[in-house]
Amino acid sequence: MNNPVEITEAAAFHVKKMMTHNEEEGSYLRVSVNGGGCSGLTYGLGFAAEKEEDDVFYTQHDIPVLVKGEDAAILAGTKVDYKESLMGGGFTIDNPNAIANCGCGTSFRTAQKAGTPADCE
Repeated sequence: MNNPVEITEAAAFHVKKMMTHNEEEGSYLRVSVNGGGCSGLTYGLGFAAEKEEDDVFYTQHDIPVLVKGEDAAILAGTKVDYKESLMGGGFTIDNPNAIANCGCGTSFRTAQKAGTPADCE
């Protein structure tokens, strides 16, 4: 299996800065799918201290990455990037499996999984 999520060099640079700033060196970057949002599913990016049994684990740009086995198919081919603009910078997630996205920019659904839609706030 290929890595389900590609972490770009720009995103890896900012993840490393955040790991240092938050004293999370030695942690994993967890990319996840959660229920909720206007379209039914939301993305999660965070740090995890330990691997879980069903995790897909790989390293990209010296970042140890975890994706739950059940999320791997939903995230297959997804790219996490970091973009700068005049209004600031932030992480972007491009998932080719998403068939609908919410105007909020953080919610989606796929043909395989609709999730549990909730009201946007």
